[in-house]
Amino acid sequence: MSLIRRTKYSLILLMNRQNAIFQGDSVDMREIYEEALEHLKETVHTLAEEAYYSIKKAMEVLGNDDLAAARTIIAHDQEINAIEHDINDQVVSLITKQQPIATDLRVIMASVKIASELERIADNASSIAKIRTRVKFEDEYILARLKTMGKLSMLMLVDLENAYKNKDVSLTKEIIERDADINDLYKEIVNTTYLIDNDPFVAGQAQLAGRHLERIGDHITNIAENVYYFITGEQFDQYEK
Repeated sequence: MSLIRRTKYSLILLMNRQNAIFQGDSVDMREIYEEALEHLKETVHTLAEEAYYSIKKAMEVLGNDDLAAARTIIAHDQEINAIEHDINDQVVSLITKQQPIATDLRVIMASVKIASELERIADNASSIAKIRTRVKFEDEYILARLKTMGKLSMLMLVDLENAYKNKDVSLTKEIIERDADINDLYKEIVNTTYLIDNDPFVAGQAQLAGRHLERIGDHITNIAENVYYFITGEQFDQYEK
């Protein structure tokens, strides 16, 4: 069963249980609510895993000859879009059919924002794969910096999951600060004359790939700020950045 079918099948089972309530069956409303909320969290987690996978695969294809793998990443983006739409549907169902308490409402609203950022991360990874269909990066200087940006992004995502599970405010702030490292690498790619002195087309595509990775870092930072909101109930203020 495909990823999307598994997600949809699970949601259908949950909706069937909700419908049973309106047909007079003896079902615990609180249990249904908690199952729906847990299902939402699991789907967001699935989306995060898929976004991580997209970054990982995009970094792998940058310097190899496997164009089929690059096209697979591009095609996979449609499945990721479908998962985000599924999350939005779940959120609408939870808000309209249940009565979430304040703490859970933070989880629900954060889930919508996080899902949107994860979908954009996957979009950027797909765009990097499209760049690979146009050019193969063979220069170690270019590859080292691009792949380091990708690795830093993936590590931020992994640590964000731990911060979310453990409600670790300090780790969340640290992750936000790490985005500066990705930005610095992007500036190196854009500003260095080393790239400009090489093939202009390759240089331009390298800068474009770097831009997509820089945007991935920004989206992860936005997710971290939403995790901060989930943990504390407060917005991540500008003075803390």
